[in-house]
Amino acid sequence: YLEKTNNHHLLLVGTPVQIVDEMEKWLQQGAADGFVFIPHLLPVGLEDFVQHIIPELQRRGIFRADYEGSTLREHLGLPVPKKCTTQQ
Repeated sequence: YLEKTNNHHLLLVGTPVQIVDEMEKWLQQGAADGFVFIPHLLPVGLEDFVQHIIPELQRRGIFRADYEGSTLREHLGLPVPKKCTTQQ
């Protein structure tokens, strides 16, 4: 379920499937283009997210499992710019 907190963040509570269902719904409806994860406890909250939520997101194709290349440019799918020379 969704719960609004005192600091104006929304809290998703439930099983990994329920949480990812809600995240996927937001993405599909254009209500979000990404999420900021704020763990309630460290390191447990982060470990839970990585072990349970990320695999479900990957299973649905929402979160990448591999990167496209070895550079940020390749990860973002950006073309390599032509070499620029200046003539005066």
